[in-house]
Amino acid sequence: MNQGFSYFFWHIVEASQNYFNTMSGNDLTWLIVGLVGQVLFMMRFIVQWLHSERHQKSLIPISFWYFSLLGSVIVLAYGIHKTELVIIVGQLPGTLIYVRNLMLIKKARLKSRKTPKKK
Repeated sequence: MNQGFSYFFWHIVEASQNYFNTMSGNDLTWLIVGLVGQVLFMMRFIVQWLHSERHQKSLIPISFWYFSLLGSVIVLAYGIHKTELVIIVGQLPGTLIYVRNLMLIKKARLKSRKTPKKK
């Protein structure tokens, strides 16, 4: 079993080295851009989970929508660069929804500032 795991581990290491050694600087840059976008997109779930735990009920903080938008735009840029139709189609509608949610939040905040508070 140990020999099998060791072989598998070193095979993965060698394959990774070959993958990165044959990659151009431009491709490596876009790989990093894509990974950063994925991390930002993932952070929205962590932020939402921590916020909900803090309040002991399911809530979606505004930072969730910003992480969603940033991650989605970066992953969309990666998909466009790589001409990956699946990524483009998967990210484009969400990007529009995240922008719309941020617009609705801003509109609600402006309205609540203009509305006099009842005493």
